[in-house]
Amino acid sequence: MAARIERVITSGIFSLDGGSWDVENNVWLIGNDEEVLVVDAAHNPESIIKAVGDRRLAALICTHGHNDHINAVGGIRDYLDTQVWLNSADTMLWEAMYDDRPDHDLVDGTTFEIAGTTIRAIHTPGHSPGSTSLYAEDLNAVFTGDTLFQGGPGATGRSYSDKPTILDSIRTKLLTLPADTVVHTGHGDTTTIAAEAGNIS
Repeated sequence: MAARIERVITSGIFSLDGGSWDVENNVWLIGNDEEVLVVDAAHNPESIIKAVGDRRLAALICTHGHNDHINAVGGIRDYLDTQVWLNSADTMLWEAMYDDRPDHDLVDGTTFEIAGTTIRAIHTPGHSPGSTSLYAEDLNAVFTGDTLFQGGPGATGRSYSDKPTILDSIRTKLLTLPADTVVHTGHGDTTTIAAEAGNIS
């Protein structure tokens, strides 16, 4: 059975630099009826575990280390046996929440095979040093975390972020993907590479 993409929307708090904000996050599941991987385990482990169901959870992949993208990881790992991937450049963000380390370093070029589909990690720093997008060519999809949204780049006004870096990442690593590639974002609606090309200045 071919891979498909599912979305679970969760709500919670994003905290950084002494501030806190109410946010809704997109949690993406990629797989079929037998196996699945989760991109950005946010806020509510119970709802994510329910969405996984009785499928094998092949991996928890974190596009970056902000708390609102990793704060359900612990609860899921308490219940399901799986492996956690995060780019090591975001270790300081991870360690603000957890005492252990992720299982694997999500480096540029890391690949995952799920339900006959290959997913490739693309390091796209700027929103955070370790921010990483995930490209599934067979699904005509890229999962950008908080690097690229409908309307343009993610925020760069907080610690560990940098606007010139995120713009360079988008221009050189995301806008080079096929124009009709669907962009599955960390928050809000999906978009396409073509639609966002004009929003990068």
